[in-house]
Amino acid sequence: MVLDFYMDDVIKNAIKEDINYIDTTADLVIPADQRGSAYFVAKASGVLCGIDAAMRVFALLDNTFESKVYFHDGDALQKGDVICEFEGNMRCLLKGERTALNLIQHMSGIATETARCVAIVKGTKAAVTDTRKTLPGLRALQKYAVTVGGGKNHRYNLSDGAMLKDNHIDACGGITGAVNTLRSKLGHMVKIEVETRNLAEVREALEAGADIIMLDNMDCPTMKAAVELVSGKALLEASGGITHDTLREVAETGVDIISIGALTHSVQAFDISMRIS
Repeated sequence: MVLDFYMDDVIKNAIKEDINYIDTTADLVIPADQRGSAYFVAKASGVLCGIDAAMRVFALLDNTFESKVYFHDGDALQKGDVICEFEGNMRCLLKGERTALNLIQHMSGIATETARCVAIVKGTKAAVTDTRKTLPGLRALQKYAVTVGGGKNHRYNLSDGAMLKDNHIDACGGITGAVNTLRSKLGHMVKIEVETRNLAEVREALEAGADIIMLDNMDCPTMKAAVELVSGKALLEASGGITHDTLREVAETGVDIISIGALTHSVQAFDISMRIS
């Protein structure tokens, strides 16, 4: 799971954004000492993710908060499943509701969509990965959700690996020179990935010694030709505009990795509701 101090920072920022200094509804209509209980219920079927984050929202607002969790991250949910039950100060339950649901709905949406994609490529060697197209401040939570759904993480940030994209290559005057410059300066732990737009660039990246070659927005016949050209001498990553309809065909070209930005940047929230008992 994501480190607690990171998650706490995300939650505290979200709470401050939502509450400011007073909840003009709950603080004015609910007695300060009133206690209550509630539960989360799944309104759809999918993969749960973010239950710890959601419960932590209430715990940060109320040190008397208690919960019973029946489903955990990675578990399959069916519509109507009661995910957890909890109790605490009623004002705090109401104040934390939106923030808790925002987190668990978003993370479960990512896990559910990732699981769908992983199921589509099952039986091929292709791994489904995320990208850096994440929401500012939520990257660790989003990338964690991808792994819960059975996917893998691409680089976490710009320090994790060297990726020569089209603009880097154009600015450097070509693939070979850019790779050679990087190789002379990088530490031995860092790999080099090169984005390519056609088979000529794939060949140049391979000859330059790239560790991973990205096949950017290529059609499936071209990707299959790239797989034959590279013949296992580098990892091949397919990327760009891949949907449910094309995912299986892309995987069957023989690529090693399929990166999908939509897993994090535009995923549909998973429908979960909070109900007062």
